[in-house]
Amino acid sequence: MIRILLADDEAMIRAGVGAILGVDPSFQIVAEAGDGRQAVDLAISHRPDVALLDIRMPKLDGLAAAAEIRRAAPGTAIIMLTTFGEDDYIAKALDVGASGFLLKSGDPRELIAGIHAVAGGAAYLSPKVAQRVISQLSGGQMARGAAARDRIDALTDREKEVLALVGEGLSNAEIAKRLFIVEGTVKAYVSTILTRLEVRNRVQAAIVAYEAGLVGQDR
Repeated sequence: MIRILLADDEAMIRAGVGAILGVDPSFQIVAEAGDGRQAVDLAISHRPDVALLDIRMPKLDGLAAAAEIRRAAPGTAIIMLTTFGEDDYIAKALDVGASGFLLKSGDPRELIAGIHAVAGGAAYLSPKVAQRVISQLSGGQMARGAAARDRIDALTDREKEVLALVGEGLSNAEIAKRLFIVEGTVKAYVSTILTRLEVRNRVQAAIVAYEAGLVGQDR
């Protein structure tokens, strides 16, 4: 069962998202919040697997709430859910440690897929958001690529292999199956990779993998 915290200041939006989540029997909404401060408090008390946070909320916006939840309840994966797809929101969401970014205008199936992905230890960006990120990376790609390759030099060959699969969006379980190792070993590799690359989460690590040219390589 994937335990979910749903935070949005609009009751109708919460009801709509709740209805979408209700079609998947593996989801359980354990708490609902109408503002960012309440979302943080409920995340600390309920320790959900996934927190769905609207970016624009009263008392404490979703980005600030996400940062506090990451510090106080690090086991909770965070998905930012918003009507806004501006690049500065995306960058800030990734910077505070969000594992997913979804648009409210997207396909409901994206929401279900995104929750399963982040709950399984992977990252998930809606296709429109992913296009924006890739577009940003394309500008100045040569310089970024050189810098990223320098960063991954600190990794072992096995860690680079794991990083490449993180870049493809695979969860820990999927990486373990692909590499014929146990999931606990994958978790250890990912933790080491994040530390050595000096990134906060899998999304940022995936961006490094993309910039370094690891994603899409034949292995």
